[in-house]
Amino acid sequence: MAETLISPGVFLQENDLSQITSGPITAGAAIVGPTVTGPVNIPTLVTTYSQYKAVFGAPFVSGGAAYEYLTSMAALNYFEQGGTSLLVTRVTSGSYTPATASINNLAGTPAFVLETLSVGTVMNNNDASGSFGSLVSGSSANVRWEVTAINSGSGEFNLILRRGDDYQNNKTVLETWNALSMDPNQSNYVAYVIGDQTQTVSTDDLGNYYLQTTGSYQNNSRYVRVKTVNTPTPGYFNSIGQAQNQYTSSLPNVGSGSYNGAFGSAAGAIFGSFGVEAVNFFENIPNALADGSVAGRNIQGLRSTDYNTAINLLGNKDAYKFNILYTPGLTYVNAPSQVTSVVNTAQTRGDSIAVVDMVGYGQSIPTLLAQVTAFDSSYAAAYWPWVQVRSRETGKLNFIPASTIVPAAYEYNDRVGAEWFAPAGLNRGGLPTVLQPERKLTSNDRDRIYQGSVNPIATFPGVGTVIYGQKTLQQKASALDRVNVRRLLIALKDYIGQVAETLVFEPNTQVTRNRFLSQVNPYLESVQQRQGLYAFQVVMDDSNNTPDVIDRNQLVGSIYLQPTKTAEFIQLDFNVLPTGATFGQ
Repeated sequence: MAETLISPGVFLQENDLSQITSGPITAGAAIVGPTVTGPVNIPTLVTTYSQYKAVFGAPFVSGGAAYEYLTSMAALNYFEQGGTSLLVTRVTSGSYTPATASINNLAGTPAFVLETLSVGTVMNNNDASGSFGSLVSGSSANVRWEVTAINSGSGEFNLILRRGDDYQNNKTVLETWNALSMDPNQSNYVAYVIGDQTQTVSTDDLGNYYLQTTGSYQNNSRYVRVKTVNTPTPGYFNSIGQAQNQYTSSLPNVGSGSYNGAFGSAAGAIFGSFGVEAVNFFENIPNALADGSVAGRNIQGLRSTDYNTAINLLGNKDAYKFNILYTPGLTYVNAPSQVTSVVNTAQTRGDSIAVVDMVGYGQSIPTLLAQVTAFDSSYAAAYWPWVQVRSRETGKLNFIPASTIVPAAYEYNDRVGAEWFAPAGLNRGGLPTVLQPERKLTSNDRDRIYQGSVNPIATFPGVGTVIYGQKTLQQKASALDRVNVRRLLIALKDYIGQVAETLVFEPNTQVTRNRFLSQVNPYLESVQQRQGLYAFQVVMDDSNNTPDVIDRNQLVGSIYLQPTKTAEFIQLDFNVLPTGATFGQ
């Protein structure tokens, strides 16, 4: 209630307007795919390849064979070509669940339960019930816990996490926490120090996907969270009957799980039910069979449906911002619903372009072109054929789909040019890490697939392998059937939209209009100077803001653009003249 003012004076009051609201996670590109480890279905921002490996795991060697994911290859190429921020969403087999371990107290009952932040790798293709906590890839017992000491007088204990494949006399300690407490009123409370938060995917009443966080304390461990704590009781009462909250009876027992307390194990062979290494590790992810059987998976244990949640999450424009979306390993011929969803996500968002693959390795041009007809969108682009690279992590030669490497060229294009330049050709379309395409395209081959709106990956003597096209999947001929124009419009809408946001709830007057024009016109002029536009015009005056429009609480601006076109077809006429002829005639 406001204070009643009776006599004159100065009355001071304060209002806290300092609440900080978080904006969307912003990245240059978003990738969805399997990784060695890391959070599942949680879009996570990484800014370097080293950070990517720290969160999602490095390629690893098991049984003498080196294994790597398309996702890690794509991340490495992206950052090496100048990318600065990548939004990574890990997918796994839907059967995996976080592993748990109960830490017993002195009475032999659980004091608290730890749960892994990550689940088993998709390479453990095992659908048996149980928990697979693959925290350290390749180990049979991934992480061990050990209570090293307790102090019943202070009600404190020490806890460490170890690699599961270490030795008792040669421990590999991952994390250490000293002087933890079971008392929720203390600053060293076990759940507070380690963290207890988890995220689950939910949908609102309109079917939109979002992440919901449960738990009270931020996670400070890279590996585990405190899932539950059994409510402890005070250890004793003093002489006047006051409870003394030492919680000594709830302290975990020293040595409980000191060696055998592993968070799950890498169940089955490296490929689980498959049992052997396949010739092509990057086999396309197939449509899932209704019974969820092995036949409906690829050799990484993945089904196309494992991607659904991640793709739907990235449709949340308010939570995540990026301008390139790709899912290497998904092809339209094998996973039509999921690839269609990727394209639709980019189009619905209106601020990104999807880079997609139509077919798997070894397919023909007619098969390729038959798939493309299913799409009609300027927010997607397809590239072909697959290309061979040598992994800089494992040294292995692999053929990989074009989408794994093309977004890196987009980043290079933006770094040396701008979004409205074509990420194609000898200057900005080079693929320096490619050894060879799976098929060397002839000029006729390039003509056929480019006419079908697929961008060729071509090889030229003395030059190397380059992207040699920049069509979108839009079927009708217009300026937006080119990647550079679509990306120009995305960039312009992003900037101008941000300017417009600052005018919401401002007076609908000429002053407000001038504020808009004073920011937008100079920006468009700069784009024109940097070869993005031939010409433009911005109209926000009485002609489109009539009294009726103003009475509807609307402010209308009309922006007319003539985007710069690329020179894709260069004709040079060589004229041989007789001696004595005059040039120019």
